[in-house]
Amino acid sequence: MSETSRSKRARLDRFISQQTGIARKDVRPLVARGRIAVDGQPARAINQVIEQFTHVSLDGRILQGATPIYLMMNKPRGVVSATQDEQHRTVIELLGEEYPGDLHIAGRLDLNSTGLLLLTNDGRWSRWLSSPEQRIAKRYRVTLARPLTPEYIEAFAQGMYFSYEGITTRPAGLKILSEFEAEVELTEGRYHQIKRMFGRFRNPVLTLHRVAIGELELDETLAPGQSRALSSQELAQFACPQDG
Repeated sequence: MSETSRSKRARLDRFISQQTGIARKDVRPLVARGRIAVDGQPARAINQVIEQFTHVSLDGRILQGATPIYLMMNKPRGVVSATQDEQHRTVIELLGEEYPGDLHIAGRLDLNSTGLLLLTNDGRWSRWLSSPEQRIAKRYRVTLARPLTPEYIEAFAQGMYFSYEGITTRPAGLKILSEFEAEVELTEGRYHQIKRMFGRFRNPVLTLHRVAIGELELDETLAPGQSRALSSQELAQFACPQDG
């Protein structure tokens, strides 16, 4: 995904050449005559940078006009976080035909986990959101097979050593909500991390439901499988840089 997204950034002359077959040396006169428009304005120079969502037209013909899409979904149990899968229904299939085929998942959930899932066609945004360096907290509501005790809180706060990877997890927050229910907050996403952390206490996880990513909370009015676009206010909660 990342390499594909990076390839969508190019100089204007290279972009025009790739899209139309016009030689790069012949793009300069087109710019001078005002025949190329970038985001609704006459192109400024042949080395102007074209991004994934830059609108470009030549003589009024649209060469690129994609619009960024940012969705939240209430992922149901038994649906895989993938664009395609031979065995299970995918979250992309739940969207139907109203969205373009270049959407991908920004932060996956396991097959039987539920809750907040983000989908987008903006590769830079999803890379930033998933970057371990950002330490964006994710909150989960977990139900367990056995009763919880206060010692869980300290163990999660200290981090746990996973011998398979040879790493110690970052400190995690755990709040006991009831005898068999807890809220867990992570700033990383190791393989089956929550299940493995509770596994140290031999306490199987029965349900795992993501309720928030950063300050963005799941819209609980969405039925399982339903999705909607993020509002501008919700999107603003993620201060993704425009360059980089």
